Amino acid sequence: MSLPNLDMDALRTLLAILQCGSLGRAAEKVGRSQSAASQQIKKLETQLGQPLFRKQGRTMVLTDTGEVVHSYARRILELNDEAARSVAGISVQGVVRFGLSGDFAETWLPATLGQFKKAHPAVRVDVEVERNGRLLERLDQGEFDLVLAMGYGSRLDARRVATLPMTWIGPVGTEVIVKPDTPLDLALYNSPCFFRRAGLEALDKTAIPWRVAYATASLQSLWAGVAAGLGITLRTTAGIPRSLMRLDERHGLPPLPEVELCLHAGQDTANPAVSQLERMVIDHAIGNLGL
Repeated sequence: MSLPNLDMDALRTLLAILQCGSLGRAAEKVGRSQSAASQQIKKLETQLGQPLFRKQGRTMVLTDTGEVVHSYARRILELNDEAARSVAGISVQGVVRFGLSGDFAETWLPATLGQFKKAHPAVRVDVEVERNGRLLERLDQGEFDLVLAMGYGSRLDARRVATLPMTWIGPVGTEVIVKPDTPLDLALYNSPCFFRRAGLEALDKTAIPWRVAYATASLQSLWAGVAAGLGITLRTTAGIPRSLMRLDERHGLPPLPEVELCLHAGQDTANPAVSQLERMVIDHAIGNLGL
């Protein structure tokens, strides 16, 4: 029995549909017309002999077969793209000074940087972890070539990677914590910090009294203070330790705004290594942040 060779472009369209939420937006993402993208999916279904999508109300969701194909499609395309980058990366040389927020330093980004090194063996990558505001200050001073930071989407050099929800965070098992006439204990970064500012504005807007019970300049110290019960904090959901949990209105807390995660490039726009790393970070963010 001969097995079909699955169409790589069709698999990429399948992933785009799931990432974008609609066939129209997916077609735009992969650079095809909507009818061409639809034909790609039909071709896959013909090759496999089973439908990949089914209707659920007004939306389309994956069938059991579609779920299986989706899991393999991601792996197939990752290997394809890794091979293509490896071949292209042989000719790329130079140095990239990359700055990132601590929120991503212990999750998916180190693995992404490792893959970049494998694909571009002639490129030297110097990595530093800093607070978001300080990252952008150092970028402006010429100390970084590329920065991944949250909260500065209004800058002219910002290239949006994702919009992430902010959330209140407390120890696992936390119950209702807002009590009348009792200030809410907070664990926060030292000023200036846009998370700190957003949290205090949300509490003031809903007239919830608060006090900063624990202040720090270190993310690991912040997590430790929250885990010890010294106060609750707020960040995005990226990299929350297992000892902590998300808090929301059920705990008496007000809603929070979203924050933009962006890449910011420095002045050396002609450095091909920077553009290659930028592209890989965006690609890996799509998978690891559930976009």
